[in-house]
Amino acid sequence: MTRRWRLHGLKQSYFTGKLEGYLRVKGVAFDFVEMDMADFRACGRETGVLQMPQLQAPDGEWLTDTTAILRRFEAGQPEPALQPSSPVAAFLSLFLEDAFDEWLWRPALYYRWAFHEDSRLMGRQLGRTIMRGLPLPAGLRAFAIRRRQQRTFLRQDGVTAETAPLVEAIYADTLAVLDPIFASRPFLFGERPVAADFGLFGPMFRHFFSDPTPAAIMRETAPNVMAWVARLWALTPEAAAAAPRPTDAPADLDPLLKLAAHEHLTELVANFDAVIEREPLAAFDLRGARWTTPVSPYCAACLMDLRALYAALSAADRAVVDARLGPASAHLRGPILELPAALTPQPGEPPKNHRWA
Repeated sequence: MTRRWRLHGLKQSYFTGKLEGYLRVKGVAFDFVEMDMADFRACGRETGVLQMPQLQAPDGEWLTDTTAILRRFEAGQPEPALQPSSPVAAFLSLFLEDAFDEWLWRPALYYRWAFHEDSRLMGRQLGRTIMRGLPLPAGLRAFAIRRRQQRTFLRQDGVTAETAPLVEAIYADTLAVLDPIFASRPFLFGERPVAADFGLFGPMFRHFFSDPTPAAIMRETAPNVMAWVARLWALTPEAAAAAPRPTDAPADLDPLLKLAAHEHLTELVANFDAVIEREPLAAFDLRGARWTTPVSPYCAACLMDLRALYAALSAADRAVVDARLGPASAHLRGPILELPAALTPQPGEPPKNHRWA
């Protein structure tokens, strides 16, 4: 029997959902391995990074970091092509993928762990999946999960009484700009999904679409976003290949692009500066509040990657990108620096941040 790809992750996981959606549309046959802590650590021994998901190739090679995995498949398995064909649109798609991975992480985790109904439900689900190997009562496993996640992804990630309403506003504003887009066409850039769609699928599918509190908000305020989630999950490789490949980034993406550029790039730059200065925390101002968050070498590498992609564009294409992203595009024109060797991340998330929520 021919070996298949093996996707190690959880059905509750942000980045596992992103990668599942991509592999399904790409037509990559895989077996799903539900992680527990033993498998989580075993995968980490193979790859050197404690991260979810992890993907094992039929020949035994291991792949980590969903952004890198998507790019590898697009290079090695070109059909159906899930990126726009023009350089500007391709860059904007990759920029949005990165923004959705990181910028929407905070509201996704906030809604999962800040509300009683959601946190109790997800505590039970994670207690019986990733924590199933621990010889503890189910209720105690669920309690331990809730405490760990609320500490890591709320209190330590800048969520305070002052900033909590602003986190909620990020979700509301994102739905408000997305709903008319999905009312007018099936996917972000056109008839076929691209990297930006799969980046958005991460927070939307497993968190906002599925967790009780944000799902209720989506149903009431953004039904076209809800329809897009189901449409992407149901899309077959054959249907994707039959749809025209996007060429340009439609003009109605501009409000989304400018919102994501201002907020995501502001945080990325503050994080990068803190990483270079070897500070434990990054501080930045957004939405009228001062935010303080743990530094992430991985996000520092993301900024350098975006700058390298931007620098590779022609001068004319960079001018178009500047106009589409607004003033925040100035952050892309900064220097492309190498991280200090001690801070260079392994592929994927930094080990101190397990990112399995």
